Amino acid sequence: MTCVTTQHSVPDRLSALRDLMCAKAIDACIVPTGDPHMSEYTSDHYKTREFITGFTGSAGTAVITMDDAGLWTDSRYFLQAADQLTGSGITLYKHGLPDTMKIHEYLLQKLQPGGAICVDGRLVSSAWADKLRRDTSAGRFNLCTDMDLIGEIWADRPAAEFNQVHEYPLLYAGVSRREKVLAIREDMSKAGADVLVLSMLSDIAWLMNLRGSDVMCNPVFFSFVIITPDRVFLYADADAIAPELKESLCSDGVELRPYDCFYDDLGDIDDPAVMLDRETCSELILQSLPEDIRVINEYSPAMKRKAVKNPTEIRGIRSAHLKDGVAVCRFLYWLKTNAEKAAATRSEMGITEISAAQKLHGFRADQDLFMGDSFEAIVGYGPHAAIVHYCATPESNAALEPHGMVLIDSGGQYLDGTTDITRTVVLGPVTDREKKLFTAVLRGHINLAKAVFPKGLSGANLDYLAHEPLWKMGLDYRHSTGHGVGHYLNVHEDPNEIYWDETDMIPPMPPFEEGMLTSDEPGYYEDGQFGIRHENLILSVSGAKTDFGEFIEFEPVTLVPFDLDGIKAELMQPDEREFLNSYHQTVYEKIAPHLNDEERLWLRNATRAI
Repeated sequence: MTCVTTQHSVPDRLSALRDLMCAKAIDACIVPTGDPHMSEYTSDHYKTREFITGFTGSAGTAVITMDDAGLWTDSRYFLQAADQLTGSGITLYKHGLPDTMKIHEYLLQKLQPGGAICVDGRLVSSAWADKLRRDTSAGRFNLCTDMDLIGEIWADRPAAEFNQVHEYPLLYAGVSRREKVLAIREDMSKAGADVLVLSMLSDIAWLMNLRGSDVMCNPVFFSFVIITPDRVFLYADADAIAPELKESLCSDGVELRPYDCFYDDLGDIDDPAVMLDRETCSELILQSLPEDIRVINEYSPAMKRKAVKNPTEIRGIRSAHLKDGVAVCRFLYWLKTNAEKAAATRSEMGITEISAAQKLHGFRADQDLFMGDSFEAIVGYGPHAAIVHYCATPESNAALEPHGMVLIDSGGQYLDGTTDITRTVVLGPVTDREKKLFTAVLRGHINLAKAVFPKGLSGANLDYLAHEPLWKMGLDYRHSTGHGVGHYLNVHEDPNEIYWDETDMIPPMPPFEEGMLTSDEPGYYEDGQFGIRHENLILSVSGAKTDFGEFIEFEPVTLVPFDLDGIKAELMQPDEREFLNSYHQTVYEKIAPHLNDEERLWLRNATRAI
């Protein structure tokens, strides 16, 4: 067997993989993006798709056959993937476009009936594996889920890291783990479940009131949980949990088990009904259960309860966003002032995409309870802003200039909350068309933010509000409008979402409830030209109660002005201008007391009524 390293070229890595596939009689190897917990961001140990393709985006699936290879990724990464796959021998397939061949169609086209397909069963959900079997049933393929072929050829694969686990204080959590476990057991009883299996790291961190650092920017730790009516098992690395924390967990009825014992213990379950979420539990978890177990497939009750923030968490959310608003406003003052000086002196700004991200991080680091970024900041100037999840590298690092726009998508982790904000900033002259599009995207953002609707509606019902100004122009964006956000947890959190297309959602998108924190981020992108996105986080709050039922509305918790230099006010409806002016007045009143005189004067102008 040939082993390769990250120093080898992608064609060399593919060659080594194909040698191993030949030896094991495998006709196609599927390499997803993920880890055993279906995490969005993977630690270095699990970056198998990145290793075999060279594509570094956070989403994508590779398929390698003996004489061909393809990579499927979504619109956030079309430009990045096209660039990084050049010369690799891997074809880019743009997921979501109507003329793009789907993975199962590719397999049916490339393989002979009865062929063998392998995928690491730890890295794909049970629901994903089931769907692949259904979609490829005509090929009668043999799906092998007990192989890690990439791991066998990857000579310098980083070891899995288990960092220190910490107690998350009740001061910020609001509810003890004992109370949370009792609530989860009530959910289990209602569902008729004897056992609950949890594998999503954010669910476990929330339930146990613990935090870690095993995944970049997400304060979670590698773990599994099994709950029965009278016992709670936490599978984690023993060395990552200090003795005093072990004692605290034990006193709360939590039994620690070695992380590596989890799959074996699944096989020993003798209770008749096991509750798990097949969208988030891996195929290996399902295959490890005894054959006679009845599986209750539902959203994780921990996920559903975690999404509805308690009063302590809501206070923390508002506190975290006040601090974050101060940091981002100070950054915008610095950025706009430098752009104005450069324009006046006809000089360079002396700022790059990377240095701007570092400066923003510094402003956040000055804030109380700041723990780090909630994701790697996206700072895209000009054409780079059209790459939805662009990440500047030393090779691509563009200099900011006093003209055009820069898109800045960033967030912070604070002990009392998680933030996520995007602002498109005008650095100098922009075209009339860019202003029209800037305004259209902002109108969509505002339409969603000021929505009032009866209980029972989901993000699929509301997404039209954000798209409507662009759709009327025959334009669109291909990412979802909103995602849930955790509380000092993952910046992308299920199950709440704002997206019109529920085609592949099983179960369907849940309705909004008071206490859910969701992003509102429509956008517009032109390849090679520019990108625009406006994002606030919005909190679901109780609205009116009438003869027609109870209503919900949104409270914007992000406190940063939108750049008035990009707006054509005459294209906005009166109620949209009224909403924007009111929002900006709130921003000024809450942020101004925390700024110095020069920053405060800038903010007063940046929040002026239009």
